[in-house]
Amino acid sequence: MAENPDASPPLYRLTTYDTLVFDVEACLLLLRSPRLSTFPYFMLVAVEAGGFLRGLLLLLAYPLILCLPSGRGTMRTKAMVLVSFFGLREKEVARVCRAVLPKFFLEVAAMEGLELVRTAARRMKAKRVVAVCSGFPSVMIEAFIRDHLCIDAKAVLGCEVMNVVGGRYVGMAIGRSTSSPGMCLSGKLTKEAGSQHAPSGTVCLVGEDSRMHRLLPCCCQVSSIVQVHQITNSEKAAWRSLPREKYPKPLVFHDGRLAFLPTPSAAVAMYTFLPLGITLAVVRSAIFKLFPYSVALPLSALTGMRSRLVVDQESPSPLPPPGTVPVGVEEHATRGRRLFACNHRTLIDPIAISCCQNRPVMAVTYGLSRFSELISPVRTARLTRDRDEDHRRMAALLARGDLVVCPEGTTCREPYLLRFSPLFAGLADEVTPVALDTHVDMFYGTSTKPSAKWLDAIYFLMNAWPEYRVEVLEPVLTTPVVDGGGAGGDGHRIDVANRVQRVIGEALGYELTRLTRKDKYNMMAGEGESDTI
Repeated sequence: MAENPDASPPLYRLTTYDTLVFDVEACLLLLRSPRLSTFPYFMLVAVEAGGFLRGLLLLLAYPLILCLPSGRGTMRTKAMVLVSFFGLREKEVARVCRAVLPKFFLEVAAMEGLELVRTAARRMKAKRVVAVCSGFPSVMIEAFIRDHLCIDAKAVLGCEVMNVVGGRYVGMAIGRSTSSPGMCLSGKLTKEAGSQHAPSGTVCLVGEDSRMHRLLPCCCQVSSIVQVHQITNSEKAAWRSLPREKYPKPLVFHDGRLAFLPTPSAAVAMYTFLPLGITLAVVRSAIFKLFPYSVALPLSALTGMRSRLVVDQESPSPLPPPGTVPVGVEEHATRGRRLFACNHRTLIDPIAISCCQNRPVMAVTYGLSRFSELISPVRTARLTRDRDEDHRRMAALLARGDLVVCPEGTTCREPYLLRFSPLFAGLADEVTPVALDTHVDMFYGTSTKPSAKWLDAIYFLMNAWPEYRVEVLEPVLTTPVVDGGGAGGDGHRIDVANRVQRVIGEALGYELTRLTRKDKYNMMAGEGESDTI
C-alpha cells in the first residue's frame, strides 16, 4: 500500500487505479465559513418542503444547535437534519433536493475542484467513482452531483441519520449500515472486493481538514494501493466559483420560492419583513384592481414597484384608452385589434403589458386558479389544449379586443426562451413581440407545485422592490409572401413562431432553446432529461 497524504499525485500516474473517492465539500463546494456553511441549505429544505413555520422553527433552534459539538457529520449536523426533515414526505423532500437545491449549490461550486475530479476520473478511466459528504444527507447532494455536475458517481454517501416510515421522515436511524459514510463506503468496497471487479487501487481526494481521513482504513482493507491527494486550505483559497457559462449542464429550470440564500442573518431579515410583504401584496393588488392604469402605476411606484417601458422607434405607440379619441375620428379606426406575443415570466405579464398600453387587454391561459382570476385586473380566458378549439377561441377574443399570448406555455426564470407554440401565428396579419424581464429580491412569483400556484402573483407582489421591464418591439408580419399571400400552412406558422422567438431573444440577450412545458415538468419531476436545448 502506498499512502502519502501530503503529496499531490501527478494525473499521468493515475492509470493504475480504478476507484476514485472524493470529498464533496473539499473538492466541489466553496463553503467559506464552516460554522454557517450548511445552515442555509437545511433552511431551504425546511421552508420549501415544510413551509415557513418549519423554517422559523429551525431558525429559532439554530442558536441552541450552535452549542452542540462542531464539525460536519456530528451532533450539530444531525440536529439540523432532524429539525428540517422530521415529518416531511419523502417525495416532497426529493422534489426540493432535485429542483431547488442544485441552483444554490452551483453558485458555490468550485471550478478548479470540479476540473480536478473530472480530470482524475478521466485519466484513471475509473470503473467506479464514489462521492462522500459528511455535512449533508445524500438526498440533498445526489441530484447536484449527478444531474448538474454530470459526475457519473457509482455512489453518493452522506450523513444518513433519518428513517423513513410510511413515506415520511420520522426519526433517527438505528442501523449501523447507514450511520456514517465510512461504514457505507467500507460495505460497498468490501462487497466488490469479493467479485471479479474488485478495486485494485483507490485514489482519495480529500481536504486538509477533511473528516474523510477516517475512511482511508476502509479503502486499505479492500485495495492493494491507496493514494491520497490532499487539497490544502491555501490551495483552495485561490479557487474560483464556477461561472454560469461553464456549467456542465445549463441551468434552465429550477423551482422554489426563495430567491436568495437564507443565511441566518438573511433568514431573520425575511421573517421580519414577511408581515410587511403580505401587506404590500394586498395593497398592490387593490391598486391595480381598483384604479385605472394611469393612476395605478404612480401609486404602485410609491410602494416600491418599478416599471420600465421601452418602445422601439418603429414599433407602434400605445393606443389611447376608449373615449379619448379625437373629435371627428371613429373610435374603431384607432383601436384596431392588436395581437401581442411575449415571453412568459410571471402571471403578471398581461397586466404589465396593459399598464404600458394604458388600456385593458385579454389574456389566455391553460390553467389559472380561481383566486388568480378573481384578483386579476385583466380579463382571462381558458384554453383547452385542443388545437382547433383553442384557435377558434383565440380568434374570437382577438375580434373583441387586444389579445396577449405567451407562446412558451410556461414560465422560465433563467435567461432562456422555450420553444414558441405556432398556435398564435395564424390569428392576425401581424403580431407585436413584447420582451419582458423581471427582477425580484426575496420571493419568486412562479412555482411548479400544483398546490402552491394560486399564490404565484401574491409572492411576486410581496417583494420589497419588484421590477418589470417591458419592451415593445417592431411588429412581425405573419402573412406569407407566396402567390400574393394566403393563409399559410403549419410550416409557415412554425417559421413565424421561430422568428418571434428570435426577435424577443435578441432584445433580451436570452438563449433560444427547443425545450417545452413538458420538458420543464419532466425535469422538475426527475422523469426525463433533454440533451439539447
